[in-house]
Amino acid sequence: MFLDTVLHRNPALVEAAAALHRSGAIAPDTYVMDLDSVEANAALLAAGADRLGLTLWFVAKQFGRVPKLIRAVARHLPAFAAIDPPGARALHAAGARAGNLGHLVQIPRRDLPEMLAWRPEAVTVFDLANARAVSDAARALGFVQDVLVRLEGAEGAGYPGQEGGVPLGSLDGYAEQMERLPGIRLAGVTAFPCVRCDPASGVPRPTANLALAVKARQVLAARGHDGLKLSAPGATSMATLALLAAHGATHGEPGHALTGTTPLHATDPHQPERPAYVYVTEVAHTLADGRPAVFGGGFYPRARIRDALLPRTGARLPVRDAPPENIDYYRLLGAPSDGAVRAGDTAVLAFRTQIFVTRSRVAVVAGLSTGSPRLVGQYDALGRAL
Repeated sequence: MFLDTVLHRNPALVEAAAALHRSGAIAPDTYVMDLDSVEANAALLAAGADRLGLTLWFVAKQFGRVPKLIRAVARHLPAFAAIDPPGARALHAAGARAGNLGHLVQIPRRDLPEMLAWRPEAVTVFDLANARAVSDAARALGFVQDVLVRLEGAEGAGYPGQEGGVPLGSLDGYAEQMERLPGIRLAGVTAFPCVRCDPASGVPRPTANLALAVKARQVLAARGHDGLKLSAPGATSMATLALLAAHGATHGEPGHALTGTTPLHATDPHQPERPAYVYVTEVAHTLADGRPAVFGGGFYPRARIRDALLPRTGARLPVRDAPPENIDYYRLLGAPSDGAVRAGDTAVLAFRTQIFVTRSRVAVVAGLSTGSPRLVGQYDALGRAL
């Protein structure tokens, strides 16, 4: 999906990744991250948001919650949106500030005392029961916690496995009950996704969820709440900041923009964020019909992978589709016309991923921007040092 873009915008990363594998410094099934580009992208986003009066809470799940990368991003975007409790702990431990907790995964009750003690800027709640749990935990800690109400997504504008939220038509009644809870303050609204990239062109467009969130904020404002936040996550990038500001959003939550891997980056190599990772594997064996099989472990069902580069020969081979219900022990490539593939050959790919749901390693390379790349750490898919 991103191979052409990364070869055009960041060829040094491809060269460094191939060299690390060839030397034995990294194993197959490793994502190689360009630390310099990740930090430069974070700085770019921070400056762009500041010009428009937006606040950005950064998301780290796509690059595996790696401490070095978290700290690089937090130098420019200090606060995070945590997808789930393990991610929140990794981000907090790396020194980033808690921005929005409960963004996609509600905080289990047993974890609330620990995480509210970090004094997050906001906690997203999907329903009254979770709002009550946050209120009780905050009261026990002696303060009032700001919460964002998550809106139920519009028909066809959400994702399976991410259901939940308050229906817009019921918000007035929900708000009345939440206002009685002494440990929380209604501080705003959110929905997901508020922006989505067109599958064909990659162009980001607002979803019906964004309109719902705008109306929801109006409902809360009519009840006397002021200074309301509107966090509008989904494809937050340099290309969407003005769109968010135009719709009245106060917050965005960039994830793939930090690595230059939104769907728009696949179709437009001139987007300002630089692509910052590649996936490295190797040829494991070749089938009788000539198709090479590469080691898997890091393939993502929504990746839309097209081809792989074999640096030893310079060949670009198509990556065969694989059903998402199967385990990716291997992934098949198209047979080369000359048959010049060897077991152990490096294969470099670039595609959209969520590293925290893989079994891959993450290798971090610094110094690419100055022409002196060096491997500065390796981690598992959850950000633990290896």
